[in-house]
Amino acid sequence: MLKYLFKPARTRVVFLLSCLAASIACAGDKTTYPDAAASDPKTMGWMVGAPPPPDRIVRFADGSYFKFPAMRWSVSNFRQLMPTTNVSRGLGAPVPLARALRSDIDALTFTALGAQKTMTWEQSLAANYTDGIVVLHRGKIVYERYFGVLSPEGQHGAMSMTKSVVGTMGAMLVANGTLDANKKVADYVPELAKSAFGNATLRQVLDMTTGLKYSEDYADPSAEVWKHAQAGNPLPKPKDYTGPQSYMEYLQTVEPEGEHGKAFAYKTVNTDVIGWVIARATGKNVAQLLSEKIWQRLGAEQDAYFSVDSIGTPFAGGGLNTGLRDMARFGEMIRNNGQYLGQQIVPKSVVDDIRAGGDKVAFAKAGYDLLKGGSYRDMWWVTHNEDGAFMARGVYGQRTYIDPKAEMVIVRYASNPIASNSANDPVTIPAFEALAKLLIARPQ
Repeated sequence: MLKYLFKPARTRVVFLLSCLAASIACAGDKTTYPDAAASDPKTMGWMVGAPPPPDRIVRFADGSYFKFPAMRWSVSNFRQLMPTTNVSRGLGAPVPLARALRSDIDALTFTALGAQKTMTWEQSLAANYTDGIVVLHRGKIVYERYFGVLSPEGQHGAMSMTKSVVGTMGAMLVANGTLDANKKVADYVPELAKSAFGNATLRQVLDMTTGLKYSEDYADPSAEVWKHAQAGNPLPKPKDYTGPQSYMEYLQTVEPEGEHGKAFAYKTVNTDVIGWVIARATGKNVAQLLSEKIWQRLGAEQDAYFSVDSIGTPFAGGGLNTGLRDMARFGEMIRNNGQYLGQQIVPKSVVDDIRAGGDKVAFAKAGYDLLKGGSYRDMWWVTHNEDGAFMARGVYGQRTYIDPKAEMVIVRYASNPIASNSANDPVTIPAFEALAKLLIARPQ
């Protein structure tokens, strides 16, 4: 570490990005990681003490905050490590979620995809490095667990579940006429006219069917995702750095590749563009708009927050952090066709549009083997299974899963050592489907 501190500024940035790349393992990663119990951040004692022992200190500047197993502490403590902006819950009293806890969920059994033996729901939590999970049935908490350093009063990184929240806000603005989904991005943000986004429609951006030269392969150090991360890094740039200084500056550099509207391709920068369009159309950034239009109306227990870049722009593609129950409130509102606490918070037409899904043919071209038959709409993943389930997904195991037939909402926060959801889907998908069947068969 001392050698690192005296390296040239450019080398420090490369070192930081390489640390992140090493931690964001692909689904095919053969590394053997300590299990959930051995890597428990509370047991390991990260950041405990005044000051903590040198080998238990986590820092943003050197990339250690996102290296497993320290990452298991970081995801519940991002606000201590980096600049953020608040999402106020307002000044009203929180509205408690009703509780009707069940004793039959932990013993629920299912077979993971590709497995021979059954496992229990309780075993699945450790298998996916769960930090917190809550299940709502008909709006009541029927199951709730916390692990590691996450607690009911704590907040956790939602990662790319952020996209579904931002996509919902974008769809709301389309529904009320503030935005036109058929207009080009450049009509709202002229600065993007010369980029790959300029001639894409808002609908293509919301459904991620844009043709972009942008790789999100974290294992490739030359992938554009790292240039995006470097631009958004709030730390001072090296003196000889001449690249983009913020998320907005980076978006203007994205080049076209392929044709818009032909195929689904999951790329975080699409959500950043929607965030910019929202800010330009409303005069409020995504954190401010989320507070005003949704968070203050949910009876939330806690403020949420976004991580930001060096000029305070919220990271629309993955920077949201919330309490577990508050994300469940958001999911329950969506399950109830946008209604919550006697208010129509999100237009029913928006939820109908999300549930109907997007272009299945375009989605199939992306090759998600575990999500065959699915689609993507307004930045939500739609399964089109027999229950009509749809979900928000984020790296390292974040999930908000809404099953309309089962009248069920599951929110899970996790810190899986492998970023790709293909690493946890073989357990997650059958576990959530099994719980839906239980609640349908024995609703209580």
